[in-house]
Amino acid sequence: MAHDVLVVEDEEDIALPLMRTLEREGYEVSRVSGGAEAVSFVIDEGPAVVILDLGLPDMDGIDVCRQMRSDGYLGGIIMVTARAGELDRVVGLDVGADDYLAKPFGLAELLARVRALLRRSALIPADDTTVTTSSGLKIDAASRRVHLGEREIALTAKEFDVLAVLASNHDKVVPRETLMNQVWDQNWYGSTKTLDVTIGRLRSKLEAAEAGERVVAIRGVGFRLETGS
Repeated sequence: MAHDVLVVEDEEDIALPLMRTLEREGYEVSRVSGGAEAVSFVIDEGPAVVILDLGLPDMDGIDVCRQMRSDGYLGGIIMVTARAGELDRVVGLDVGADDYLAKPFGLAELLARVRALLRRSALIPADDTTVTTSSGLKIDAASRRVHLGEREIALTAKEFDVLAVLASNHDKVVPRETLMNQVWDQNWYGSTKTLDVTIGRLRSKLEAAEAGERVVAIRGVGFRLETGS
């Protein structure tokens, strides 16, 4: 089954080769050139992955990503930018991006990132395991949804994957390397701050939902999900 990919890029010489490459790989590709149009598109069409350039004519890509997540989009977002600084990368991940590529990049590398993200996408169930914690938090891998009673806690693809790994090892410490390998792929070579940013977002959402579960950092080792105030 083909997966829908949205390319958000205003420069023709970058967008067209990228679209042709994706289409040759069997993806259904759409393109918009502005941030506001991109936000509307993801809500109406729900693509599996968004490839989002940060230098758009009408909106900063950081704001576009933030708005997509605020509007409930749970698919994968890969940011593409000429801004190579660590601060920009962390800010992008903090507002909900799943991955980050600095220009110039190879098309083969981008395709590998898309494939890795789709493998763990909210649109592709991993198995039929359901974990329910003692506090009533239900993590359903088949539907890739998290509920506390009747209320759903909306998580991005990476936030869900991190929570699923931690929940399946409840009260046990999961090493950082294990989380990076299982959630981001063994070939991930980006900053491990990606994990810290994702953990921070996950903590905030669990706290806001009063879930009764907390993610505890074990200094120098990893993280543990436990029931507690």
